[in-house]
Amino acid sequence: MAVTVVRFNLVDPAATPETLSRRYRAAVEMAAYADDSGIDTVQTEEHHASPDGWLPSPLVFAGTVLGATRRIAVTIAALIGPLHDPLRLAEDIAVLDLASGGRLVTVAGIGYRPEEYAAHGVDWHRRGRLQDELLETLLAAWTGEPFAFRGRTVQVRPVPYTRPHPLLLVGGSSRAAARRAARLGLPFFPSAHLPELEAYYHARLAEYGTEGWCLVPPAEVPLLHVAEDPDRVWAEHGSYFLREARTYASWQGSGIRSAVRSGAGTVEELRAEGVYRVLTPQECVAFAEAGGDQASLVLHPLCGGMPVDEGWSSLRLFAERVLPSLKGLSRPDTF
Repeated sequence: MAVTVVRFNLVDPAATPETLSRRYRAAVEMAAYADDSGIDTVQTEEHHASPDGWLPSPLVFAGTVLGATRRIAVTIAALIGPLHDPLRLAEDIAVLDLASGGRLVTVAGIGYRPEEYAAHGVDWHRRGRLQDELLETLLAAWTGEPFAFRGRTVQVRPVPYTRPHPLLLVGGSSRAAARRAARLGLPFFPSAHLPELEAYYHARLAEYGTEGWCLVPPAEVPLLHVAEDPDRVWAEHGSYFLREARTYASWQGSGIRSAVRSGAGTVEELRAEGVYRVLTPQECVAFAEAGGDQASLVLHPLCGGMPVDEGWSSLRLFAERVLPSLKGLSRPDTF
């Protein structure tokens, strides 16, 4: 069965405090609607030093969503590990894990923008060592037992709800990331469809004598918007998709491999490329059926600063016209 995801990054190119507040509140309301509708996961991410806002505090946003929902998972993909204090992050994730009953999923990456490190006064060249320290500290902290940290003995409480620890994956597209995950016995989440990196990860598991698993994205993971008239959406709102695509392209250097990577320079090129897709409900169902058990439907209702009303229209069509065909759900009566 297809995995269903609603993604948020809260970009607002013409933001005022008032409009951005409405957008954040709309995202939380959409997450609650997704929860009631049977969608699997709310996904968010971490970025800093963006003029459009993006989302610099994913843990705060995740906590807001978890507090407004009952069953849906909230996935941070990815949290930029070296930008966080290890002990404070261990405490924050433990509290969210307890408060949500284990619904927070954290993918820890190291990022790919030196500007984000500079903004936080963190040495870009030490990111690998900082990530090692962070992951090792989280695993030690969540045992609840005393352990050595930077030359002193510390102890982190409370102990998380999830045992042996909250779900923590290592993200990335490099062999170093795969080795790190394997050495620590953590699951690995490549940032793109990279079966050769999956094989490398499993080889390192065998070498280290650890256990883990790999969550490889499908070959196609387009960002979706659902509409009865895709031509209208592209004509009226294509600039929002293009804004996000061009922002990502400006951030991702030649060595970065990502499931969301566009080379488009115009709305027309973006539509032809297929990284962002506007589908009718029937086309969305067909896309899911074609992908079978490996299908991943990632709805992006507020993409690039998309008007909130248009985002709601997409989400409702997805919940009312797509999900019943995938999961046998009745029409949700929340709205």
